[in-house]
Amino acid sequence: MKKIFEEFKTFIARGNIVDMSIGVVIGGAFGKITSSLVNDILMPIVGMFTGGNDLSKLNICIRQAIYNESGEVVKEAVNVGIGTFISTVLDFMIIAFIVFLIIKSLNMAAERLKKKQEEDGKKEEKAPTTEELLASILSEIKKR
Repeated sequence: MKKIFEEFKTFIARGNIVDMSIGVVIGGAFGKITSSLVNDILMPIVGMFTGGNDLSKLNICIRQAIYNESGEVVKEAVNVGIGTFISTVLDFMIIAFIVFLIIKSLNMAAERLKKKQEEDGKKEEKAPTTEELLASILSEIKKR
C-alpha cells in the first residue's frame, strides 16, 4: 500500500498534472462564459429573427400534461428540449473553434521556433568546434 502512495505522490508531483489541473479549472470557467454568451446573447438574437421567441426555451411537446378535475397534474407533459440542444451545440461549436485557434497558433509558434533553431544550428555549423580548433593547432605544431 505504501508503494502505491509513493507512486501516486510521484505522479502528482509531475508538472504535467499541475498544468492539466489548471487547464481544467480555466476550461470550466471558459465553458461558463461561452454558455452565457450563447444563452444570454446569441439565442435571444436568433429568437428575434424567428418570431420573437426565446429559442433556448423551444420545446417540442410529445404529450400534453393530464390534469384531474381539481386542476392537479396527474401526468407531467413530455417535452423534447430542442432549444436547449441547439444552445448546447452552439456552445460546443464556439469552444471547438476557440480551441482550434489556440492549437493553430501554438503549432505556428512551434514551427517558427523550429525554423529559428534550424537556422541557428546552420550558423553554428559554420563555426569550428573546440576539438577542430585544437586538432588544427596540433597539426600546425607537428608541421613545424
